[in-house]
Amino acid sequence: MSALGIVLAAGKSTRMKSALPKVLHDVCGRPMIEHVLDALRRAGVEKTVVVVGHRADLVQGALSKRRDLEFALQEEQKGTGHAVMMCREQLARHDGPVLVLAGDTPLLKSETLQQMLAAIENDHAACVIGTAMTAANQGLGRIVRGANNDFERIVEEKDATAEQKAIQEINTGCYTFDAAKLLASLEHLKTDNAQGEYYLTDCPRHLLAGGEKVVAAPVFDIIEAMGVNTRVQLAEVSRQLVQETLQRLMVSGVTIVSPENTWIEPQVEIGRDTVIHPFCYLTGHTRIGEACEIGPYAQLANQEIPDASVIRAG
Repeated sequence: MSALGIVLAAGKSTRMKSALPKVLHDVCGRPMIEHVLDALRRAGVEKTVVVVGHRADLVQGALSKRRDLEFALQEEQKGTGHAVMMCREQLARHDGPVLVLAGDTPLLKSETLQQMLAAIENDHAACVIGTAMTAANQGLGRIVRGANNDFERIVEEKDATAEQKAIQEINTGCYTFDAAKLLASLEHLKTDNAQGEYYLTDCPRHLLAGGEKVVAAPVFDIIEAMGVNTRVQLAEVSRQLVQETLQRLMVSGVTIVSPENTWIEPQVEIGRDTVIHPFCYLTGHTRIGEACEIGPYAQLANQEIPDASVIRAG
């Protein structure tokens, strides 16, 4: 059964203090939304709807070469539920599961998204809420479970009791829905809240109240689910992607003399028995052959380096 993706990308860069839409900020040489879209594609999602709003022209232009996308326009930003409402036409055409993700979560892994898709089918659920465990739960929605450990509701911190604030299972903002049931639940959303917005988090509550099965699945690592709201977080996710890249390369047979002093972006390819010396900066679609010696202080961007090459500072 094919899945549809919906990626929310209509927001401004208020906390980034930027004129550039948040999802277009660079993470390891690419707009952060590209990492989300790639994770969806690798998870088997063949068609994705990107909800655009603030500077929609820039977002659409940046993604214009991708053939697996449609766009939905959210002219006014009235909440996450309102953003998904802009996808009613696509939801009505789709029979199957829908993954709803934020465009500012570039560390998402395709394997986790596949688990989300498997869960909605295996549990015969109307909705699967992706959750993570963390003691650093300040400001995050808590997952409240009942006596049988079944999902009961999401409680936002401002509404939580002292006991609920101690809950370490949090809502990541990643969901899988049955398309038809999501479409029906959108009709129940109201703006009777402090923000005057339509909240997507209300959809699971309405589905549960209507007798549908809603599952909270703790399949996410808290780092993977990290969203980017500030430039500090932008640097954190970039650093995390680089660390994952360095580990992958070392496991594959590359020697990295000083990982803490080396920057290699995820698209770089390096052959086995190559040695990367400290303070190298390797970016873009750089491809380095086997048994090379690179650095120290080498800077390579979108270059082809043949086997057995020696590259010093540059």
